[in-house]
Amino acid sequence: MKQLLVFVIMAISINVSAQELFVVTEPASNMPTGSIGLRLGQSLMKEKYKPGNNYHIMPEIMWGANKNLMLHAAAFISNRNKNLVTEGGSIYAKYRFLSKDDLHQHFRMAAFGRVSLNNSDIHQEEINTMGHNSGFETGIVATQLINKIAISASSSFEKATNNSKTYKFPALQSNSATNYTLSFGRLMYPNKYKSYKQTNINLMMEFMGQTLNQNGKSFLDIVPSLQFIINSQARIDVAYVKEIYSNMLRTAPNGLYLKLEYSFFNVTK
Repeated sequence: MKQLLVFVIMAISINVSAQELFVVTEPASNMPTGSIGLRLGQSLMKEKYKPGNNYHIMPEIMWGANKNLMLHAAAFISNRNKNLVTEGGSIYAKYRFLSKDDLHQHFRMAAFGRVSLNNSDIHQEEINTMGHNSGFETGIVATQLINKIAISASSSFEKATNNSKTYKFPALQSNSATNYTLSFGRLMYPNKYKSYKQTNINLMMEFMGQTLNQNGKSFLDIVPSLQFIINSQARIDVAYVKEIYSNMLRTAPNGLYLKLEYSFFNVTK
């Protein structure tokens, strides 16, 4: 825990460079108008109550509809039943309603929402419509960029429903939650831009928390990560998720994230 706290202090106190392309949270900014993004998210999470790991794959397609609206569609694939099985998918939208730009800085706010369908078993109290639960999420996010330091925070309401006729949501569990995130980013390299082809290396520190609305149970995770942006189009994210605190049932809270992404510009413009 002491090492984690030292890392947090270092990450948020450095006053030079950052990007606002976070690994496990979405900033208020959108991708360029008319661009198409392909993303492959992968997670390997260690089981808490039995031997083994959970492997999840989430292929995703993203579209910058205009300067304020971005749309995502994702599929959920998992090996929780020992074989890779498609368990569902989601549609996500984000609308930027405030943008204040200045020299070397900007502030943006956006509203977002997600609707998900999932046919897997409900095996934990944590609500997660990005891969585990059917339901919806709606919230607001604010992002501040100063020079090259990025800070982003969000709050959302999330509601879980039955995953299928076979896997109904447990009557004794809280079926709604309040989520909150806080993210910091810093550009480590380069110090000065000479070409858009330069590889960017970004250091991120993100916090994700949830409180169940019916019983008050909660958790808090910390996610340190390293991000590479190549040729301004390709992106590689490597992150580790570590549970700091929890008093709710979570079957696999700790593990690795790997995210690969590639953007095509001016496709539909």
